[in-house]
Amino acid sequence: MSEPITPAISDRICKHMNDDHSDAISLYAKAFGGASQTETATMDSIDPEGMNISAQIAGQTVPLRVKFDHTLKDAEDAHHTLVAMIKQAKTKTA
Repeated sequence: MSEPITPAISDRICKHMNDDHSDAISLYAKAFGGASQTETATMDSIDPEGMNISAQIAGQTVPLRVKFDHTLKDAEDAHHTLVAMIKQAKTKTA
């Protein structure tokens, strides 16, 4: 069984996403956060209900909450959900 989403797991996921997938976070902000003008974004935290993102829009930092379509069970579910969301976001913003 995968690890539950604790604050430490949230930090690990956010570090990975911010370091390796910053383009995906911007797409989450645009497609699911209602912030189509997002220039860059960082993932601040993730929990079973959603993720908190800081989007840069016109020189301002705008906090966004993106809710998931289901309650995440664990870190593995978070991974699968984030991958599915990026695929969905690419079609929404194309």
